[in-house]
Amino acid sequence: MSELFATHRDTLEAARRALASRGFWSAYSEVPKTYGEPAAAEGEAAWRALLDRPFVLGDEDGLERVGGEVSPFGPALGITYAVRDPADLVARAEAAAGAWAAATVETRAGIALEILARLNRDSFTLARAVDNTTGQAFAMAFQAGGPHAQDRGLEAVAVAVDELTRIPATATWEKPVGRSTLRIDKEWRIVPRGVALVIGCATFPTWNGYPAIFADLVTGNPVIVKPHPAAVLPLALTVRIAREVLTEEGFSPDVVQLAVDVPGRPLAEVLARDPAVGIVDFTGSSAFGTHLRTTLRDTQVFTEEAGVNTVVIDSTADFAGLCRNLAFSLALYSGQMCTTPQAIFVPRDGISTDLGVKSFEEVGAGLVAAIDDLLADPARALGVLGAIQNPATLARLDEARRLGRILRDSASLQVEGARTATPLLLAVEAADRAAWGEERFGPISFLVATEGDAEGVALAARSAKERGAIT
Repeated sequence: MSELFATHRDTLEAARRALASRGFWSAYSEVPKTYGEPAAAEGEAAWRALLDRPFVLGDEDGLERVGGEVSPFGPALGITYAVRDPADLVARAEAAAGAWAAATVETRAGIALEILARLNRDSFTLARAVDNTTGQAFAMAFQAGGPHAQDRGLEAVAVAVDELTRIPATATWEKPVGRSTLRIDKEWRIVPRGVALVIGCATFPTWNGYPAIFADLVTGNPVIVKPHPAAVLPLALTVRIAREVLTEEGFSPDVVQLAVDVPGRPLAEVLARDPAVGIVDFTGSSAFGTHLRTTLRDTQVFTEEAGVNTVVIDSTADFAGLCRNLAFSLALYSGQMCTTPQAIFVPRDGISTDLGVKSFEEVGAGLVAAIDDLLADPARALGVLGAIQNPATLARLDEARRLGRILRDSASLQVEGARTATPLLLAVEAADRAAWGEERFGPISFLVATEGDAEGVALAARSAKERGAIT
């Protein structure tokens, strides 16, 4: 048994039990104060030490460097990253692949668990990297970018270990044939698929990236991590820690590499089409996700793409609570989450509530009032909304205003240097499918008038089939 596997075995076994029971369990605390008094200050200092200088992973002398990350809260980060040619990245991954594939499952899992432990130790630094590239408010950046992402990585390790160990390494097969016995000694070997490519997103780089990275590692595949050019730092920090652990354990650090885009020379497509790449994981637009799925015929492709999340309101025993819940869902991280509702179906004749029947207009008014109340305090509003990651989202907001009757207009919080926008809520008819039925990424949502529950459910089901949905 490897030393690292022994060190982290209890964590892995607890994760495997949670995986089997599907109950709540977390290895990594989401409460900042549990990390100790100095942790926040140390994380802040480590974050500041990264700014306005090259980010070094080693063996990068003479390489071109690029960097254009700008915080949605204002300042440019000033960090540059070394650029490697796609062919060089793949060649390095292939050179490191043999020894990594030959390692035992326990060895690979132990290294993955140690990487996660060190990422957890550096959760405050990662949180500052996440909030200053994605626009998430610090509380969300700490939880979603740190412990929650680490939990997703740990779950991937647990699943991979379960799958790899349920198959016996050897077996003796015997079949009586008359007076003799036919005997075959069998041996199975786990064979990795090849180089793995993880294409990161701009809004949740670690939360969406860790499941792929850790599943790839434990199953024996070297990984090339290609972050979104606007959110390189969180995954660059991850790659650096992974390379440190790999080196300490006697493996080539090129089992995990960072691939950085040069403006005008995007790497994702080039890397994905390399014959040595056997697995591609992508989070992002449906257009590029569909392109990857339909053109990479000989590659295992996993995608998380856009969708249209829906809510069907029939009735409620707590109208105020319903409005508060929806208001928070619409405002959280300015609607830049894969779970944000976009189309809210309400019968035009109203809904039954604890306060009597509420008309379509009254439901809209209640929701608007709840959003206004949630965002009334500027400090709390910034903590809920965060900032807009991509300026294109603001342009999308402007265009969306013409799609329906404005129940609540979007506005900036007027925080100096920050891109901010409160939720835009529009009233439309069910027939206005061109408005509500397309994904409108950002704080844009529709209150959709239907003939009743049956139509709302039917529209929600059809939308999920045709456009996809997570919630």
